[in-house]
Amino acid sequence: MKQVKVLISGKVQGVSFRAFIKHKAISLNLKGYVKNLSSGEIEAVFQGEEKAIQEILNDCKKGPLASKVIDIKIKEELYKNEFNGFEIRY
Repeated sequence: MKQVKVLISGKVQGVSFRAFIKHKAISLNLKGYVKNLSSGEIEAVFQGEEKAIQEILNDCKKGPLASKVIDIKIKEELYKNEFNGFEIRY
């Protein structure tokens, strides 16, 4: 199992980005969360199988149709089995 923290910047708030990511993460059986930051970026933590994480990272680079991703920072973290599912945090 693997865990990564992702910081996504660009036109990513107000375009259903969090709902897009939640739907994709659940379909890939990933755990973690996604949330808006006051900086205008989106933060997400994903836990799961390597292949599923690679797939969600590709989705993060594209985003939903109305978004425009400019940058994505990916940081591998120590896996901690701390999530029961995938949620949008507020």
